[in-house]
Amino acid sequence: MSLDDVLARRRGEAGTIVDVDEPHLKLVVFSLDGDWYAFHGERIREVLADCPVFFLPGCPPSLEGVINVRGEIESVLLLRSILGYPETADTANSRILIGQGKAMRSGIRVDRVEDVVDLPASRLEAPPHTIPDHLAALVLGLVSFGGRYVSVLDLERLFDDYRAGLR
Repeated sequence: MSLDDVLARRRGEAGTIVDVDEPHLKLVVFSLDGDWYAFHGERIREVLADCPVFFLPGCPPSLEGVINVRGEIESVLLLRSILGYPETADTANSRILIGQGKAMRSGIRVDRVEDVVDLPASRLEAPPHTIPDHLAALVLGLVSFGGRYVSVLDLERLFDDYRAGLR
């Protein structure tokens, strides 16, 4: 049997090759008090290193103040406060994510940005029933990344609830 015969036989055995383009999720992964969360990347416009935040009197505790981003004034929400974490004085590694929803745009302070990743959409698992009640409506699902489970949060719902005074 010649090499051409062997290759022809192998092609016949392998059948047709199916090229499947699986949808991917771009996620901005961050941490709060050692717990890992993520927002969909298309909702996060940019990640800012710590910059001066100007306090506004009379605002709720979950609103840190405002920042100037290239001439645009953006509010800065404290995600720790919104999700029920205690305040922290350690902001050395904190970052501000500029998030964009349909009806709201704001900065969101997180403790630390861990990574920006592109994962297959099939890795998103349904949220477990054991998620605390105050987070259940915000968690879209879980992904395993870096040996940890990451809760993917719904930024649109977070903004809607915040505007409605629910968070």
